[in-house]
Amino acid sequence: MNDARTLFLTTLRMVSLALAFWLPAAHADVYTDVMQTMRSGQLEQAASQADTYLLNTPGDPQMQFLKGLIQRDQGKTDAAIATFTAMTQAFPELPEPYNNLAVLLASQNQIDKAREALELAVRANPDYATAQENLGDLYAKLASLAYVRALQLEPGNAALAPKLALIRQLLTGGAKPNAQPLTSSPSNPSLQAPAPATKP
Repeated sequence: MNDARTLFLTTLRMVSLALAFWLPAAHADVYTDVMQTMRSGQLEQAASQADTYLLNTPGDPQMQFLKGLIQRDQGKTDAAIATFTAMTQAFPELPEPYNNLAVLLASQNQIDKAREALELAVRANPDYATAQENLGDLYAKLASLAYVRALQLEPGNAALAPKLALIRQLLTGGAKPNAQPLTSSPSNPSLQAPAPATKP
């Protein structure tokens, strides 16, 4: 079951957020510095930079988002969940924090909470393709779990095995060649709309 869970999680995609268009251009260099430090693997320094910036500008959504990504990369999943949860409360109109929250919750096998977060992401922006894709993947995983349970309850049901095989093929069989793992790095922090992360 752990292998199936791992394969499922690699299909859910984290995104990075480029919210600099909300803020004066003078702040863009701060984000770039934090992201470069993060990309170079100096996560403690990146976290310190983000925290220092947030002391003076606590309501900055882009830096809060970067902080969540840094926490994720540090393996501080609970802290990253707390950061993205706080963002969903402060900025409910942004779908990206809901999406990343969902991926982290799914990594802890909190599937129902992950589904709720993805549904809120889609509600915030119905055209947000990454959240739509992740929601589809999550529903496929839920279908797989339901079919496994049904087979346990009724092992002789010949209709269930092909359905389960089809769902497993979808979850593991290259149906999504461009899927990105949970550890994808942030995209270029340009002054544009939010964009999904690029492959590392």
